[in-house]
Amino acid sequence: MKKYIALSLTLTIFIFVLVISPAGYAEKLPPEKAGKIGVPLGKIAYVSGGDVWVMNWDGGNQFRLAQVENANGKLSWAPDGKRVAFTRQGRVEIHSPNNLGGAHKVYDIFVAFIDSAMAQNTSFWYQMTNELGGRHPEWSADGSKIYFTQDINANRVNAELPNYQIAWTDTVGSKINVMRKDHAQTNIGVTMPSLGPNNQYVGVLFQGLNQAGMVVLPLDKKSIAAGELGTTIKVIPGATAPAWSPDGKWIAYVDSDMSRQGIYITTPDFKERYLVYKPTVGRNLQTHPLSWSPDSKWLTFATTDGVIWVVDITGNGLKQLSGAGMNSAPSWSKNK
Repeated sequence: MKKYIALSLTLTIFIFVLVISPAGYAEKLPPEKAGKIGVPLGKIAYVSGGDVWVMNWDGGNQFRLAQVENANGKLSWAPDGKRVAFTRQGRVEIHSPNNLGGAHKVYDIFVAFIDSAMAQNTSFWYQMTNELGGRHPEWSADGSKIYFTQDINANRVNAELPNYQIAWTDTVGSKINVMRKDHAQTNIGVTMPSLGPNNQYVGVLFQGLNQAGMVVLPLDKKSIAAGELGTTIKVIPGATAPAWSPDGKWIAYVDSDMSRQGIYITTPDFKERYLVYKPTVGRNLQTHPLSWSPDSKWLTFATTDGVIWVVDITGNGLKQLSGAGMNSAPSWSKNK
């Protein structure tokens, strides 16, 4: 039996075919380019102590949405603002007859309801995937689908490595549809989908165990060849946790290289990049996907000490929404 090697989504070993260097772009977005920035609206869902919580954008009116104890990672609001998709984490241990084996984490996606929480029922939700590999849910703009990362190998006892691919299903999880047709013949995987305009999405690309960086791809792209990386497919190395703005103009991401760690925004063609937030000494960024306010002027994120923040796209208006603790993965509602 082969030992399953757990693959971290924050690895910083990069392949050498990449052509876009992220060095030297520490300037912030000019105010005239940002446009008018007002007070943000909407609510923010987040994970705290393994449960799913919701609060106003300014940190007020906090309430528990789902009491599950093992929620982990990205949350996604339905466009109607009444449902939140979230991931629960489990663990599989394998011991073969010759005492080989290992352990790895497994995930599935669930959906909770705001109305149920308002009725003091925090134990009502439904399971959307059941293949043990689903995480990073992303609701489509029309509310008909949920896109997500699917580890094709998660439920294989003798899998040596994970195989991360982008998949989608309807909102009740009738069938998992893997978007690429070459997923069984390639070592190139994509995770953390965030939908954009023109039938595109942004994600984080892996080649084997190497996290290559952030890419923009068509939703209908059925295969990826190694020769496309750095040529027809542009890649920003070190970029992770992407989020496409609701207005389609910007992609926010975390640069995971410790020498330039920070939150940045870029145009979808990667030609313009600006610094939004650089953590102070001793503070690091979580690498759960970032999340935009409905007006595309603000971002919410969390640091590894469990503090949740909001900041506007020019790097101003930084506001702390929670104290340090077991808080993670804030996600802004899509409706105002």
